[in-house]
Amino acid sequence: MEVQRRLASRVRSAALARPPRLVAGLDCAFTRDGARCIAGAVVWDVSEACVVEERTTTRALRFPYVPGLLSFRETPALLAVLRLLRSEPDALVVDGHGLAHPRRFGIACHVGLLVDRPTAGCAKSRLIGTHAEPGQRRGARRPLRDGEDRIGTVLRTRDGTRPVYASIGHRIDLPGAERLLLATGGGYRLPEPTRLADRLVARAKQQLG
Repeated sequence: MEVQRRLASRVRSAALARPPRLVAGLDCAFTRDGARCIAGAVVWDVSEACVVEERTTTRALRFPYVPGLLSFRETPALLAVLRLLRSEPDALVVDGHGLAHPRRFGIACHVGLLVDRPTAGCAKSRLIGTHAEPGQRRGARRPLRDGEDRIGTVLRTRDGTRPVYASIGHRIDLPGAERLLLATGGGYRLPEPTRLADRLVARAKQQLG
């Protein structure tokens, strides 16, 4: 927890100079025996709406499951799969929270800070904070707050579906994170890069048995 508090002070919020074209979606799964973490990366071309590259790798788990410290279990594998990419993504979208975390240092912050790339968090469920319900149309949004702090956005990415939780990971601001998640939408609730990364690691888990 002290490491998270210390590193959180190094996370930067910054407007993107230009809309990213290549966006890498990152997700993880665990083998059935609980011994290894499977990391997947899918690089998505926003302009062409197509997959450029996909990679997976596995790493032995060396950190126990502790609520709020999930990034210490998954980040080593995510860093390893990013090193396998031949393309250079302009931005990352991580399946998980960034600043929307009790110590303002979720997995999107952890990965983004270590690789020093613009990174947004996109989580399927709320970890902390309160919010009103956004409208039902795609693009509707409400602030996610923890006390007086604005820590993210509750964002509707598809008409009538449950919203996602967008937050800053590193080197992006909150409006930029919102635009990134909407720009990488492929008609589903989740941004296409992370949705495909989720499917990728699920297939890898099946193959590993």
